Amino acid sequence: MTTPESTALRPRSHEIFTAARRYIPGGVNSPVRAFRGVGGEPFFVTRAEAAHIFDVDGREYVDFVGTWGPAILGHAPAVVVEAVRAAAGRGLSFGIPNPDEVEMARTICEWVPSIEKVRLVNSGTEATMSAVRLARGFTGRDRIVKFEGCYHGHVDSLLVKAGSGALTHGRPDSAGVPGVLADLTTTLPFNDEAGVRALFEKSGGEIAAVILEPIPANAGLFFAREGFLALLRELCTQHGALLLFDEVMTGFRVAKGGAQEVYGITPDLTALGKVIGGGLPVGAFGGRAEIMDQLSPDGPVYQAGTLSGNPLAMAAGLAQLRELERTNAWTRLEEVGAEFEAAVKSALRRAGRAYTFHRIGSMFCLFFTDGPVYDLGSAQTSDRAAFARFFHACLDGGVYFAPSQFEAGFLSTAHTPADMARTAEVTTRALLA
Repeated sequence: MTTPESTALRPRSHEIFTAARRYIPGGVNSPVRAFRGVGGEPFFVTRAEAAHIFDVDGREYVDFVGTWGPAILGHAPAVVVEAVRAAAGRGLSFGIPNPDEVEMARTICEWVPSIEKVRLVNSGTEATMSAVRLARGFTGRDRIVKFEGCYHGHVDSLLVKAGSGALTHGRPDSAGVPGVLADLTTTLPFNDEAGVRALFEKSGGEIAAVILEPIPANAGLFFAREGFLALLRELCTQHGALLLFDEVMTGFRVAKGGAQEVYGITPDLTALGKVIGGGLPVGAFGGRAEIMDQLSPDGPVYQAGTLSGNPLAMAAGLAQLRELERTNAWTRLEEVGAEFEAAVKSALRRAGRAYTFHRIGSMFCLFFTDGPVYDLGSAQTSDRAAFARFFHACLDGGVYFAPSQFEAGFLSTAHTPADMARTAEVTTRALLA
């Protein structure tokens, strides 16, 4: 959907993207950034501050992507920047244990009661990949169960009926994934209680783990029906399978203890990322001690990483977590979320539209459909062409939402009433256009 007008607004970005396509596949280093879900070309950012980002053409935007979740305090919060600056002065990487990684592990275990021990890694993908390997090693079983539209990183055995960029590009399965691996992954629609019961009745003894986002946020944002997560917990316990929560997005964002605190469900393993890195590359997975003790060097399940527990990432993440706790930021995030929701719903009423809006805390999604959204199939009833028009109208007006109907948006403690007023004005115009 590139138009002469939009290209004229961002000529320097157009120039850089032209060069990028020569050297980088698709011109981007993560597919959803390519704007294929909305058409047009991406813009290039030079800096970010609070809830605002600034592109190479000098344009400023209110940001509702927040580097896809980590920027819970906004961009470049002073407390995090100062922690990174101090850590950098002591050394960028050691490849040797450092005190901050122990402090990070202690903090995670204290904040999330289901995690008795935790292993730090470098990305959410690495966290889920390692957790799945551990689940298989612990149970001695091979089969993994996942849900359509839940995205767990670009792990071979989990790129089956995936969400996020794979869904945005119309290919929820990936080339290069061996069929023998895909055959070990069973997929079901989210919220399909009957399907889950039938699967466990037939194959419960083969299932190593059920992995899911307890709050799916990679096919838009939708929620578990009452009793669904409890059913998964019950069936996994009954059949000796592990329940694996992917809280890479929701961990420390929807609550201090993540989605498992919100719903009161205790998983066996949890994958984390994003917020615990303060904007630097990070991931973690943890759970019951008897399971985690199967990891090398204590156990037979191998996992390693040169940069795991990197001192810069640990310093940034600890500074962010401490600030969240010090200010009880989740109360503020709920206030910001409620204010944002009111602004969006007001814009919808003024435009005479009946779209579906979902929010939990500081996560949200506006679906361009007026029907209920509770799984991948219902999310796909959204009018993607209408979303693309809305996205570009907002972008040209200085408001940046995720460039795909199938991504969640993120709020931060740095969003102000002025940001909300500006967003309401721009979104109303976009919806009326």
